[in-house]
Amino acid sequence: MIKNILIISSDYTGHGHKSITEALCEKFSQYEDINVKVIDGFSLGGKAMIQVGKSYGPITRNAKELWKLIWKISLTKPQLIDEAVEIIIKDNLLNVLEQVKPDLILSVHPNFNGSVLNIMEKSGIRIPFVTLIADLVSISPHWTNPKADWIISPTYEAKNKCVYFKFPEEKVKILGFPVRSRFYNHRIGYPDKDDRYRQDIPLKCLIMSGGEGSGNMSKIASILLENFNCTVKIVAGRNKAAKRKLENTLYGKFGQKVEIYGFVNNIQELMMSSDIAFTRGSPNVIMEAVSCNVPLVITGALPGQEQGNPEFASKYNLGVVCEDLKNLQKTISELLSDNALKLNQIKKSQEQFTNPDTAKNIVNFILGLDIKMEI
Repeated sequence: MIKNILIISSDYTGHGHKSITEALCEKFSQYEDINVKVIDGFSLGGKAMIQVGKSYGPITRNAKELWKLIWKISLTKPQLIDEAVEIIIKDNLLNVLEQVKPDLILSVHPNFNGSVLNIMEKSGIRIPFVTLIADLVSISPHWTNPKADWIISPTYEAKNKCVYFKFPEEKVKILGFPVRSRFYNHRIGYPDKDDRYRQDIPLKCLIMSGGEGSGNMSKIASILLENFNCTVKIVAGRNKAAKRKLENTLYGKFGQKVEIYGFVNNIQELMMSSDIAFTRGSPNVIMEAVSCNVPLVITGALPGQEQGNPEFASKYNLGVVCEDLKNLQKTISELLSDNALKLNQIKKSQEQFTNPDTAKNIVNFILGLDIKMEI
């Protein structure tokens, strides 16, 4: 029986892995006899690897071509990365396993799957290992190490990629993308929005770009404020430089029509009080906005793991894609035309797509596994 669970996550590579972990821990906490230990996988490699994790933000904000190159290397030479990480984390990992004595390991970050599984195999340790994919479509082969016992996939598209990478199809379980419960509470305390899309009521717009605050948020805000009766809230995330620049650029010109935030812990409240959310193709941000039933305008995506997300959102009518900001005014006008017909259709599609029981279903699946363990 599973009693002790070790979750390998990440604190600094965006906020998505941490959010997924929190969504699952909410449900694990409902079982008094289940103990969950969460570690940042990068911490297993000491200060040097923690700095690697922290470099994700600056690279994805300022050097997207470098990130694209890193992604390509991970696609073609995953075993080299696994072997390097294995050497760095071995001693600390074995210490953690000895202290925690997990009955099961759940990984929500791809960078440590191969290395952890290699270390356990070479050390004669057999602990059930489950991978939960934190991307929607464009997954890395690091998610699909064949030594894992199960892969939990959020989508059919991600499962198809697992099969493409030669992972056994019968060991992939599609259970959805886990989102923290507070993003589903949009029916409580928030008015019905059916009458909100009127010309005499300012459109409430929210601009985000994941926890790292990348993207041309200033230009998006300016286009909206210059062409529509609207207010704009911008979340710059951890990007303090972007926040200062946005304040200097927008406050003087648009005054109280603009509110600018740094990293926030109440993003669900900002989403729920908005009519449209503008974001890049971050899987976590997309799924949180869908859970809040906020129509999306996706303005771009990081190369690599986010590449397929705009098309995914468009395919299921969770939002619209506008990567060329020259078309943004036209895109918003089309959403608002015919009494906001397209906006309301997106809201209905989101309601049909999202599942507030996803995290609970994942936890129940994990706790229901019966995999023998030998140490």
